[in-house]
Amino acid sequence: MDTQKVAAEYRLTQWMHVIQEQQCSGQNIKDFCQAKGINRNKYFYWQRKLRKAACEGLIKTEAPANIIPEGWVQVEPKRLTKTTLYIEVGGCRVTVDESTDPELLKKVCRILRVL
Repeated sequence: MDTQKVAAEYRLTQWMHVIQEQQCSGQNIKDFCQAKGINRNKYFYWQRKLRKAACEGLIKTEAPANIIPEGWVQVEPKRLTKTTLYIEVGGCRVTVDESTDPELLKKVCRILRVL
């Protein structure tokens, strides 16, 4: 058992409660911190740490998080045109699109550099 990790989780939980209390209090951060005897810099430090931990938690999840607001519909982006690149060197024409194998393209570019 990693005691440092447990202690860090405990501090995050404690500060999460403090920050939630401030948000529910209706007071601005300056007045809340002054009333509770909390250093404002410390408050913002822990707020940043909590946000970072929350963001890392979203990124690490296996299944994508449902972050679409209630009543909204997620629309998949459509590709309007197929992107194609034409390269012509010394009478040789190479056509490249998203299905082109990157390794093959590297080899062709090396050969074209020599020409």
